[in-house]
Amino acid sequence: MKIFVSSDMEGTAGVVDWEQCRPGQGDYELYRGLLQSEVNAAISGAQAAGGDHEILVNDSHGRMANLRPDRLCGEASYLSGRHKPMYMMQGLDDSFDGIFFVSYHGSMSAGPATLSHTYNPLAIAEVRLNGTVVGESGINALVALGHRVPVLLITGDDTTAAELRPLCPDARAAVVKKSVTRFAAESLHPSRACALIQATAREAVEAAARGEIKLPRIALPATLSVRMRNPDLAELACWLERVEPDPAEPTVVHLRDEDPIRLYRTFVTLVLLTRGIAE
Repeated sequence: MKIFVSSDMEGTAGVVDWEQCRPGQGDYELYRGLLQSEVNAAISGAQAAGGDHEILVNDSHGRMANLRPDRLCGEASYLSGRHKPMYMMQGLDDSFDGIFFVSYHGSMSAGPATLSHTYNPLAIAEVRLNGTVVGESGINALVALGHRVPVLLITGDDTTAAELRPLCPDARAAVVKKSVTRFAAESLHPSRACALIQATAREAVEAAARGEIKLPRIALPATLSVRMRNPDLAELACWLERVEPDPAEPTVVHLRDEDPIRLYRTFVTLVLLTRGIAE
């Protein structure tokens, strides 16, 4: 089985503050190590399901160079670096059999969700996919659908797991912490978190082998409705093709496409276009 792993960081057990997941800050090296352990636990769980597994890990957090490639389990390939056309889903194609979302977090408008945001918290207040509030997991599921690869596993807090369920109800969830507020959570001990992730990943791969995990449930053509932080950002977003303003809401724009991968690429372009202005 060929597994694609997209790893973020805010969903790691124990992480509750931005400085814990930003390079150069005092605690970053500690929490970077905890993330590495959770990614390895997911890989080990896939391996425990039996068979030969080819793993690609796409580092998708921040500068996208948080993991130590020599410490990845399973001789996994490592895709790192910030400039990726497909961002958190770079490297996925139709040769893969399943996707793991590791250490993911909830959306900007979900609550409570530790360190919640949706790609760029300075520009984006909320995203809805076909009317349903989604976070990064739901947006990224567009690429999964486009390549016809099911999402097998998501790890993170309880809000993150619940947020993916309407789109990927068959995906297994390893809930390693319960969010109290955006900056507080009750986390499992790291060893227990890793044990849960490993067991859940194994269960997910075994379920996939039995044909029990289906593709994301996203009706096409699909619409992403994005609420920007202010009308200026919404107007800027409409410079892009296939982005239209909402006639009643000056901060909302709509992206609609029958091609889920092209829809995702348009959204990523919107994020990058508005990032410099928002900052």
